[in-house]
Amino acid sequence: MLYWLFKYVLIGPVLWLFGRPTIEGQHHIPKKGPVILAGNHRAVVDSFFLVLMVRRRITFVAKSEYFTGTGVKGAMQRWFFGGAGQVPIDRSGADASRAALDTAIGILDKGGVWGIYPEGTRSPDGCLYKGKTGAIRVALETGAPVIPVVVHGGDAVNPPGTRMWRFSKVRITVGEPIDFSRYRELRGYQAVVRAATDELMSVLCDQSGQEYVDVYGADVKSGDAA
Repeated sequence: MLYWLFKYVLIGPVLWLFGRPTIEGQHHIPKKGPVILAGNHRAVVDSFFLVLMVRRRITFVAKSEYFTGTGVKGAMQRWFFGGAGQVPIDRSGADASRAALDTAIGILDKGGVWGIYPEGTRSPDGCLYKGKTGAIRVALETGAPVIPVVVHGGDAVNPPGTRMWRFSKVRITVGEPIDFSRYRELRGYQAVVRAATDELMSVLCDQSGQEYVDVYGADVKSGDAA
């Protein structure tokens, strides 16, 4: 209930006002059954526009810090991110990666739509960075189709480094499902999972028009911080 209230009443009108969003290729998303939506990630609002424009409910796995705040601010943050279709995962432990994948598998086992940004973080500079292998590991384990989605213009509405929103135009493109079935029998091999992940990132690069950088975005951010 909160998800649909968030989508159509609370944040939806604001997104329509600032982003005037459109979506192309929505017919590629099955009307039912497990689906992995794998996208580029240039702005915080990317997830909000996907939630608004995709007809099916999308669930993202988010860091637990969004849900553990205290006081009025913490309560509002939990309400906001919960309404946006995000579920918490503790990323501090040694098995955090496995816990995130198990959560995603649980979403798909129930026939849901799992939203994931393979880069693992927002792009620090607008480029598309090397993908982490989690999305493909889940795809190969569950057999769920992987559908590439690209948000164009989210960073114009919500420029990185600022909380201010600007009026612009957001366009979402949904690509054809990518067939990774040929990799399933070899999913235990890291090189195979890496090759499939690189294939996914190549599709996202072609559809987004972003420059590809073959290093992890998180490493670039860490280097900038250092």
